[in-house]
Amino acid sequence: MGSSAGSTASDADLIQRFKQALDRVNPHAQRIGLAVSGGPDSMAMLLLAHEAIPGRFDVASVDHGLRPEAREECGLVEAACAQRGISCDVLRVKVGAGNVQSRARYARYNALGRWATAQKLGAVATAHHADDQAETVLMRLNRASGIDGLSGILERIEMPYDGFGPGTAFQIVRPLLGFRRSELTDIVATKGVRVAHDPSNDDVSYDRVRMRNALKKADWLDPAAIAASAQHLEEARTALNHAFQDYYKANIRRAEHGGEVDVWLKIPTETPRYFVREAVDRAVRNVGGDPRGGDVARLVDLLQNAKGGNIAGVLATVEGDEWCFRREPARNTG
Repeated sequence: MGSSAGSTASDADLIQRFKQALDRVNPHAQRIGLAVSGGPDSMAMLLLAHEAIPGRFDVASVDHGLRPEAREECGLVEAACAQRGISCDVLRVKVGAGNVQSRARYARYNALGRWATAQKLGAVATAHHADDQAETVLMRLNRASGIDGLSGILERIEMPYDGFGPGTAFQIVRPLLGFRRSELTDIVATKGVRVAHDPSNDDVSYDRVRMRNALKKADWLDPAAIAASAQHLEEARTALNHAFQDYYKANIRRAEHGGEVDVWLKIPTETPRYFVREAVDRAVRNVGGDPRGGDVARLVDLLQNAKGGNIAGVLATVEGDEWCFRREPARNTG
């Protein structure tokens, strides 16, 4: 793939599609960062950006220090950038004990957030693509997720991170959600760019890998169509959320209780169940809980049958014509 007059029509099409995606997720054409791991997907994003927005982006590669090969993989990114005169920073992080994937993600986004803020970047692009989207949607469908979960990987989100004071966040964009994995692999293969292959992508102990393998066998499923459906659901979710904001404000009140804030909800008759679930989810989060979608649905069933329940460290009770949400009292272990 090249920017000369000798570029093929397919090259030009790929570049144009990438430009259109960037215009959508970065409408003000701010300078952006690319998170490049050295794998084929993110290396393809690097090549596309070099053609589509030359000189208007920086690159960062995160070394989690979890595998001996990690430093070499970051080196592949540095070499690809050096050949093209692109700025590249290697961000080395330490991953805490516990769930390795979750901790690595936390460390990665913290590092990228600090880097993006220091570089004054408008957003950081990651290389999530249509096949990632299809895997995500089907995994969440298998967990009985609602419209929020089935909206999948969002094209643009605000990502909080531990950085320069409380409430710090940066923008994450995903300009490759309209691209197939095979297209991205072809891009790096055509250019002969060396890429890294993460062995965890073949580890069937991970749900995503099992779903990926299942999708390969189900050739009647179209990942691009599933990804498009996720986009439609996200548009519907956005419209619903606009309407929900007015409903929530009209039916919530807060009260001090023992030095903490309780949330009280009044649920008018004939309220759409989607709004009821969203209101309960929001109320639980307002008092410090972090609930899962399936747990919220079960709590709604209890409350609608005049029963209380516990969820994510929050106690929900029925008090007259209102539902009250407060932090669970500390247990007496003495």
